[in-house]
Amino acid sequence: MLGASLLLPASCAKQEQTQAQAGGALSFSDDEGKRLTVEQPFRRIIALYSAHTENLFAIGAGNLVIGGHKTCTYPAQADALPKFDYTGDPEYIIAEGPDLVLIRPFIRRSHPAYIAELEKAGILVVSLYPERMADFDEYIRVLALLTGKEQEAQDKLRDFHGTLQRLSSTAAGTAHKPRVFFESTAAENRTVSAASLPAYAIETLNAVNIAANAEPVSPGSSIAPYGAEKILCNADSIDAYIVQQGAMNRAKTLTDLLRRPGFGAIKAIREKRVLFIDEKLISSPTFRYSEGVSQLAAFLYPELFSP
Repeated sequence: MLGASLLLPASCAKQEQTQAQAGGALSFSDDEGKRLTVEQPFRRIIALYSAHTENLFAIGAGNLVIGGHKTCTYPAQADALPKFDYTGDPEYIIAEGPDLVLIRPFIRRSHPAYIAELEKAGILVVSLYPERMADFDEYIRVLALLTGKEQEAQDKLRDFHGTLQRLSSTAAGTAHKPRVFFESTAAENRTVSAASLPAYAIETLNAVNIAANAEPVSPGSSIAPYGAEKILCNADSIDAYIVQQGAMNRAKTLTDLLRRPGFGAIKAIREKRVLFIDEKLISSPTFRYSEGVSQLAAFLYPELFSP
């Protein structure tokens, strides 16, 4: 069985892989720096983050997942699984007898007592979250190592990056770089940080993010303050206005944007160059991210990416 070291330099990962093979065990560190050695793939997994569940199904490990977070609705098989909530009673998870619970660092920080109860019951809790696209491959490889799906993950990653590369290469041939504003939340007209997945998509597609210098609300966050005043200062130069739709942004139509004071003066809104995109496709670290980038590419360059 192979091993990996999450978010460590490649040389370290290679060294740990050799050690893991020699000992017949999987050895890696999770995103909280916890050192883990695993003898064999897990068979009863509960994932308390929807992206973990979705990715497990994508690499062919869906049959090992016995439950997910209450917000997990994709794919359909995952939607049918028992749902759990880390704000509730940990006994519901303990009663299911999982051998692995997958979380992300935010969950332990916000609900440490809940996670402590799971660990007290002898359940292994592994914390994973790829904050940047550069971390995505290693994240998927760790999910694959935990489930024995290394080859399936490798195939999915090859196709995933192939799609992104084709989109990027086509967009790179354009003379005009569209200037984009990406709205992450309607409240305070927040945008995304430079290290976020949406910002990576904009850069990959040879476009200009007018809010590229926006600072995240907290270290590691993908959300960044911006505000209506700055947006309106760039009103005449915003070629495309992207609205991320999800729990924190209910704007659904051009009319919703036009109701905001002064927004009718924004070039992209005047010209109806507005895209509403599902946050699960553009901000979530899953293989469907390539679908989100494809949608964005078709919107920015309809002449290049016609159906």
